[in-house]
Amino acid sequence: MKNLFSQSLSRRSLIIVFASFVVLLTALGILFFEGSKNTVAITLNGKREVVKTHADTIKELLDELDVPHRSQDYLSPKTNTKVKDHMKVVWKQANKVHIVKDNEKKTVWTTAGTVAELLKEQNIVLKEQDQISPKPQTAIKNKMNIDLNIAFHLTFVDGSKEQKVWATSTTVADFLTQQGIKLNELDRVEPSLTDTISENGVVNVIRVEKVTDVVEESVQFAVVTKKDESLEKGKEEIVTPGKLGRVSKQYEVVLENGKEVSRKLINEQSITEKQDKVVAVGTKELALQVSRGADETGTEFYVTATAYTASCNGCSGRTATGLNLHANPNMKVIAVDPRVIPLGTKVYVEGYGYAVAADTGGAIKGYIIDLFMPSKAEAYRWGRKKVKIKVLQ
Repeated sequence: MKNLFSQSLSRRSLIIVFASFVVLLTALGILFFEGSKNTVAITLNGKREVVKTHADTIKELLDELDVPHRSQDYLSPKTNTKVKDHMKVVWKQANKVHIVKDNEKKTVWTTAGTVAELLKEQNIVLKEQDQISPKPQTAIKNKMNIDLNIAFHLTFVDGSKEQKVWATSTTVADFLTQQGIKLNELDRVEPSLTDTISENGVVNVIRVEKVTDVVEESVQFAVVTKKDESLEKGKEEIVTPGKLGRVSKQYEVVLENGKEVSRKLINEQSITEKQDKVVAVGTKELALQVSRGADETGTEFYVTATAYTASCNGCSGRTATGLNLHANPNMKVIAVDPRVIPLGTKVYVEGYGYAVAADTGGAIKGYIIDLFMPSKAEAYRWGRKKVKIKVLQ
């Protein structure tokens, strides 16, 4: 009985010792396994952590950590680098970004943290006047769109005031909004509001306004002639003097940049009525012909005779005694020096005929007379000659 108990106890002790040994070996194996791992400080998208790994290369380490890595990602050191104890690894995931510059689209992969960093990475330098959306300090996200509008110079004319300004590729309407320009109802813009602005172009705002202008104007009177049989032919007398009228006219005036371009009469009102001038025109024939007879007597002497017409430059067509030579082109009239031959005297001129002394002239002095001719041709033909004149009355 005692032997059986001792044998059982001895068997149990052996099992315990063996189990203990297995546990010890396992523990030692685990300690050895863990102790043989490399310690790596890895930064993933800016988050740092320390890991222990048996990975042989950086690629195996990333696979072990379930980190998806593409060729566009930032990784240091490279994927085929051997893992060493106390190694530092940095991985940053690349984002796909669309850069739209003046309506031209470019797709890039980047590990930049902000829009500003991306621009620097792409060697894009912006001016103060350029437009960018979103703002430079915005964090980069995958599949982000970045819009760039590069500013350029153009000429802006507002109501004839010209200036050089910056603009981006946009429509004329958007440009005016950016500049804070307000258009009035009648204002005009060249080119049209829907047109796209181009570099070195010209945007012209024409300021249009309508104003009312009221003016007073004279109304010219008419000259009315009436025949008068009691008045000698060629003479005229004013029966009723003419008087100008006055009228008020209201105009709609269109101004462009302050200058008048059109004027339209919209109202007219009489202020003072005009009064026509009435002139009596004589129709009574003058008895200029002196009857010829054997008993005609008078003083005879020689004079120098020239000729003139009523159509010369500066000629009024009226004689010094008021005869209208234009109305009576066939009259026989001579111009005289009244100190030698009084005005109104009837005479007979050799080669000219019976006439009346009814005119004077600045060059007619002494024994010089000037004969009235119906035309210049006849006056030229007469020329200048010495003739005998007989004073009849």
